[in-house]
Amino acid sequence: MVPGFTLVLWEVLARTGVLPANWLPAPTVIAATIGDLAATGELWGHLGATLARVTAGFLLGAAVATVLGILTGASPGLRALLDPLLQALRNIPSMAWIPLFLLWLGIQEASKVTLIAVGAFFPVYLNLLQGILHINPRLVEVGRVYGYRRLGLVRHVLLPATLPAYLVGLRSGLGLAWMFVVAAEIMGASRGLGYVMVDGQTSSRADLILASLILFAVLGKVTESLLVLSGRPFQHGSST
Repeated sequence: MVPGFTLVLWEVLARTGVLPANWLPAPTVIAATIGDLAATGELWGHLGATLARVTAGFLLGAAVATVLGILTGASPGLRALLDPLLQALRNIPSMAWIPLFLLWLGIQEASKVTLIAVGAFFPVYLNLLQGILHINPRLVEVGRVYGYRRLGLVRHVLLPATLPAYLVGLRSGLGLAWMFVVAAEIMGASRGLGYVMVDGQTSSRADLILASLILFAVLGKVTESLLVLSGRPFQHGSST
């Protein structure tokens, strides 16, 4: 009800000139812009490039975070060694990484994927670590009674007990991956939704900027929903 009323009001205000066209175009104009991009085939190339970067960066960041989260959570020695450094790195703004990654990896895909991976890493790592640290010690004792040691203990006790916190971390990491892909594509992409935003800025086309923002929101929501759906079987399994 409210979103529909907001769209109608927005359309009326834009059509009557209350909202300047170069500032906030009407929703139908933005929809027509998206339709034009789809008709020419440009849209699919931009969507594919952005999705590929987010997928690669998220998987890389989540994988490294999972390994380090398990290691630091299971070993007090490694936690004392690694966690303070990782906590310090977490406070570095995303844009501050860009010059370094460009210097190390160049302007191609590697620097963009690495930046996205950094964004996805920290939520997954922190949630997994906290989940492990808050495990009931009795569960660990029971696991040891059943003969689990090290990897067996991690697989059969630690991971199932930390799964809810881990899934929250994955959702947060995916959200940050979508945020970081904007910075990644603004820093020199020739394709992607971030590139569309820059194109809209340089050509003073607010409809292109708003179209890319809407597409970012839709893709972010769709991928998050898919992640939640894929995690439900594991949640049910861990609760039984």
